[in-house]
Amino acid sequence: MDTIQASSCENNLKQVLKSNGCESTNFRNDSHSVRILEDLQSLRRNEVLCDVRFETDDGCTTFGHKNVLMAASPYFRAMFSNFEESNKDLVTIRELDSTILQLLVDYIYTGEIMVTKENVQLNYVNGVCAEFLQKQLNQSNCLGIRAFADLHNCTGLLSISEAYIKQYFLEVAKGEEFLSLSSEDLVKLISSNDLAVPFEEKVFECVIKWVKHDSDHRIDILPKLMEHVRLPLLDPDILFNIYKEPLLNISPKCKDYIIEALHFNHQKSVQHFKIPKKIRFKPRQFDGFKKVILMFNQRSDTSPKCYTEWYDPATKLREKAPGLNDDRRLAGFGLLRDQFVFVMGGVNVSSSKSVSMLDVSLQSPSWIPMVDMLVSRKELGVGALDDCIYAVGGYDGNSALKSVEVFDVSTQKWRMVSNMTIDRRKLGVGVLNNRLYAVGGYHSKNLKSVEYYDPTLDIWTPVAEMSECRQGVGVGVLDGLMYAIGGYDGKYLKSVEVYRPSDGVWSSVAEMKICRFLPGVAVLNGLLYVFGGEKESIVDTVEIYNPKTNTWTLERLSRNGVQIYGGVVVDRPHHYH
Repeated sequence: MDTIQASSCENNLKQVLKSNGCESTNFRNDSHSVRILEDLQSLRRNEVLCDVRFETDDGCTTFGHKNVLMAASPYFRAMFSNFEESNKDLVTIRELDSTILQLLVDYIYTGEIMVTKENVQLNYVNGVCAEFLQKQLNQSNCLGIRAFADLHNCTGLLSISEAYIKQYFLEVAKGEEFLSLSSEDLVKLISSNDLAVPFEEKVFECVIKWVKHDSDHRIDILPKLMEHVRLPLLDPDILFNIYKEPLLNISPKCKDYIIEALHFNHQKSVQHFKIPKKIRFKPRQFDGFKKVILMFNQRSDTSPKCYTEWYDPATKLREKAPGLNDDRRLAGFGLLRDQFVFVMGGVNVSSSKSVSMLDVSLQSPSWIPMVDMLVSRKELGVGALDDCIYAVGGYDGNSALKSVEVFDVSTQKWRMVSNMTIDRRKLGVGVLNNRLYAVGGYHSKNLKSVEYYDPTLDIWTPVAEMSECRQGVGVGVLDGLMYAIGGYDGKYLKSVEVYRPSDGVWSSVAEMKICRFLPGVAVLNGLLYVFGGEKESIVDTVEIYNPKTNTWTLERLSRNGVQIYGGVVVDRPHHYH
C-alpha cells in the first residue's frame, strides 16, 4: 500500500511540474554528508550495527563499522582487506592506550581530534594520523594540516603538505586559512624559489590581501613581505600600477623596491646579461613550470619570416612565440643560462652576420639585435661554454669555413679563436665535459670526423670518427653522452650513434623511425627530442628517444605545412600557460 501511495505521489509531483512548465533539475543537499556522519557516530556510540570492536591492553573496548573505517583510513583498509582481522569482530590492539584509539576513531567519524602531548608521542598513532591526514589534503585544509604536522614533528606529512601548498598556492590563497597565516609562515612561503606562480604580480596581490585583512596590525610587516616579491621580473606597466597601491606609499622601503625594479628593467634593456645575485631578480623555478622547447619553423607560405612557438612536450600544446622578420633557415641556434636564446646567421645575405637575442625571462619577450658576427655564416654550428657562445664553421657564400668565433657576454664583443683542423659546413656541435665538439658536416665530401675545442688551451684535437659520414647531423648531449642523429651520406639517414668520452669510441643505438636531415635536437627530462628537418614527409613530426629503454617514439605535431628546423630548451616564460 505504501509503495502504491509513493508511486502516486511521485506521478502527481511530475504532473504539477509539467503543468507549471518546470524543467527537470538536479538538487544537491550540501548538509547531507554531514548529517550521515553524525548519524553514524550516534549509531557507533549506541553500538548499533557495529561489526567490529577493538580491545586495548588496558581492557577497554571501542566499537566501529568496518566499512566506515576502511573508507576513511588506509590503515584500517589494509587491516580488514588483507590481514587475519578481516573476518574477526574482535581485534586486539597492543601497545596502544584506549584513549588514543578512541580519539582516532572519533576523528574518522567527526573530522575532529583533540591532540595532546601525550597522545602524539606514540609513533604508532602519529604515523596513522599522518597517513590519514595526507589523504585528506586539499586546498582548503592544507595550511591547517601543515601546522599540525609542524607542531607534532610529522616530518613526512610536513614535507608533503608544504609541497602541496606551493603547488596550489594561488588556490590556497583564496581560502580563509591563508588570511590567518603568521607573518613568519607567509614570508617562508613567498620566499620559496619553487612557488608555483605563473605571474609574479599574483604574489603581490596575495601579500596585499593578507595585509588588508588586518591592516592596523600588519602594515608594519609589509616591507618585510615585499622584500620577497620579485618585482624586477615585472614589466614597467605593471610596476606603475603596483606603485599606485596606497599601502605601499606609506612605506619608503616599499617604494625603494619598486624603484629598484624599474631601474633593473632599464638596465636590462641596455645590459642584458648583468643580473644581480639577489633572489628578487631571479625567476622562480617550480618543477611544473620549468622547461619548454622554443621551436623555429618556416611556414609553407611565401613569407620570409621565421616563426617561433613554445612547445610543451608534457601537454603537447604549442603556443605562438615572438617571431623574426627574416628567413633564418640554415641559421645557428644557441642558448645561455637557459634564458638567453641566440639566432646567428642564416640563408639570407642580409642576415648572414646578424645576431638576434631573446630573453625569455621578460614578461613580454621580443627579439633584439645584438653585435654582428665577424664572419658571414650559414649552415654553422653553435655551442655555449662558460657564459660564451661559439659560432663554429659554416658557409660564407663562397666556401666552407674552419674559422670559429666567440661572443663573450662580459665584453659583449665577438673575437676569433683557433680554427678547426678542417673546413666544416652543415655540422653538428655538442658541449661535453667543458669541451666544444664539432661533429661531421661537409667539405668537398661528407664527413665522419669529429674534433673538440679546449677553451683553456685554445686548440682543436681530433677524436674517434663516427661509423658513418653525416652531413646535416643533429647533435644532443644527455647524461654525459653525445648523440649524433641522422644526417646525409648519399642518402638520408635515420641511424644514431653515441660517443662515450670515458672510452673515446662511438657505438650505435636504436634507429629513428624515419630519416632526418638538419633536424632540431633538444634534451628535456632525461629524453632526446628530435624534430623536423629538411624532408617534406617529416616536417611536422617529433621523435623522442629514451636512453633507458633504447627506444624511439614518433609523434605528429598539431599543425601541418610547417617545417621545423631548430629548437632550444628554455626556462618556461612567465606568460606561458
